[in-house]
Amino acid sequence: MYIKLEQYKIFNEAATTLSFSIAARNLFISQSAVSQTISSIEKELQTQLFIRHSKGVSLTKEGKLLHQQIDKALAIITSVENQISNFHELKDGQLTIGAGDTFSEYFLTDYIVKFKQLYPGVKIKVINRTSLETRELLKTDQIDLGFLNLPIKDDALIIKECFQVQDIFVSNKKDPHIYTFEELAKKSLILFEKSSNTRNRIDNFFAKKGILLNPSIELGAHNLLLDFAKAGLGISCVIKEFSQEYLNQNILHEVKTISSLPRRSIGYAYLKRRTQSVATNKFIELIANDNQNNINY
Repeated sequence: MYIKLEQYKIFNEAATTLSFSIAARNLFISQSAVSQTISSIEKELQTQLFIRHSKGVSLTKEGKLLHQQIDKALAIITSVENQISNFHELKDGQLTIGAGDTFSEYFLTDYIVKFKQLYPGVKIKVINRTSLETRELLKTDQIDLGFLNLPIKDDALIIKECFQVQDIFVSNKKDPHIYTFEELAKKSLILFEKSSNTRNRIDNFFAKKGILLNPSIELGAHNLLLDFAKAGLGISCVIKEFSQEYLNQNILHEVKTISSLPRRSIGYAYLKRRTQSVATNKFIELIANDNQNNINY
C-alpha cells in the first residue's frame, strides 16, 4: 500500500468541504485531479470513501474514520512544520550552553542579554561545569555549545579560540615591590580550589620553577577571590579582565612580579558530527563579530 502525503491532503480537503469542486479551488488544482486522487486512494485502500450525489458528496463510514485520523495527522505535521520554521526564524527553540561559573558570570551574561534582545523567543539554558565536564556534555549531545579552557584537543569537537585572559595577583594595598615567584609563594595566598582548571595551571606554573604553593585560603568562586582580597585576607590570584572594576576604582591593586603569568585562552566548541542549529550559529556569530574579543588587555 502506497499513498502519498499530498494525496491525503487532497482527500482531507474534499472530506472537510464535502465538495470536489471547492476542494479543487482551495488547493488550486483541477476538479478532475481531485476526483482522480480520491479514486486512486479508494483503489489502494480497496474501499469506498465517498458517496457521490448530484449536489456534492458525503462520506462513507470508512471515509469518516479516515478523515478523522488524517485530519489529526495533518494537523500534527503542520504544527511540526511551523515549529521547525520558527526554529529557523529564531521565533522559538532552545539553546543549551555549557561553561564554567566564572566565565558565565563575567563573559557570557552580556552575550546572552544581546542574544535575547535579538531573539526573545529562544529559550537559553546554561549548565555550569568545569571544562572537562563541559567537554563530556558536548560529546554526549547534552549541550549545543561549550566554552572551554584551552588548549584542548579532541577529534570529536570543533574548537575555536574566542577570548584571552591574563591571571594576576592582587591585594588591597598598593605595593611598589616587584616580587619574585619564590617571594610571592611565601605570602598569604588566596587561590581557587584544587579542582579548578585555573588552579591547576597556577600550580603547574610554580611547580616548573620548583615552587610548591600552599595557599592560606582556597575558594570556589572568582568573586570571592576579589572580596577576600578586598577584606585584606591575603593576595588573590584573579583574572585581570574580570577584575577591572576593582582595579579601576583602586579597591584592589595588582601585585607586581618579575614576569607575567602566561596568558591563556578560552574557546567555544561544538560537536563535529552534528549539524548546528540556527540558534547555535547565531550565538557563535554574535561572539565572533564582537570587537571585544580582539581587545588586548
